[in-house]
Amino acid sequence: MKQEYMRELADQYKEALTPLLRYLPWFEEHAGMRTGSSYDGSLDGNNTMSFPVYDSTVLSFVKEAAKSSFMDRNYAYIYSRKRIRTPEDERRVIKTATIREWDVLCGILSKYVLGGNTKAYLWTQAVQENIFYLVLNKMREIVEYWDRHLE
Repeated sequence: MKQEYMRELADQYKEALTPLLRYLPWFEEHAGMRTGSSYDGSLDGNNTMSFPVYDSTVLSFVKEAAKSSFMDRNYAYIYSRKRIRTPEDERRVIKTATIREWDVLCGILSKYVLGGNTKAYLWTQAVQENIFYLVLNKMREIVEYWDRHLE
């Protein structure tokens, strides 16, 4: 019974994760880099309110991830339950996550994807701090592990 449940769970995760995995090499390549900037209109002589400008790959990823089943609007609860406060804490939790902490991985991903809609710096921070890459890579590792061990 447990084996069958784990197989179903891994299959569901794999199906939802597959479209996001195409961004993995890009996130790995751009880890630690600043992938956004701020445009203030000063180049053309106009003074306007500044607004963030993002790399198109980041925007595509965020749009696709926001549609996925991994989004958890209650991610703040996961952060308080796991006492996650800094990017170092996030990386530590991601590194040790198993299939049992899948909700934690989704919570971390949700913080940056959903939170970036209101806090412009979060999308850029997720790339700079390597969070998007680490979460996707850990999810891939978990799905592959259960795929292999259940066949």
